[in-house]
Amino acid sequence: MKQKPVDTVEFAKAIADETRQKIMAICCCELLSVNDIVDKTNVAQPTVSHHLKILKTAGLVRSERHGKQVLYTLNQERMAEGCCQVAENFAPEHPVELVD
Repeated sequence: MKQKPVDTVEFAKAIADETRQKIMAICCCELLSVNDIVDKTNVAQPTVSHHLKILKTAGLVRSERHGKQVLYTLNQERMAEGCCQVAENFAPEHPVELVD
C-alpha cells in the first residue's frame, strides 16, 4: 500500500522534538511496547503515548498488535522519504532519489 506524499511541515514538526528523536532511535530495527519505550527513555507512559501518536500520524512509526500489546517500530522508509523531500524543497536543482 502506497503511503500519502510526505507533508514536510508535519514531518519536520514530528522530528523536531528531542523526546520523539529518542523514541525513534530506540524503535529503530526492533518492535517495542509502550512500556519498553517508557523504561528506555524514563519518560512517563502518557507522554510516550502522546509522542507515539504524533509519530504515527506522520507515518514515522509503524504499529503491530501482538495479543493485547501494541508494538512499535521506526518506519525507516518514511524517514528516508521525508529527509529526501525536505532536501529537495530546499535544493530543487539537486534532486534526491531513494534506491532500493
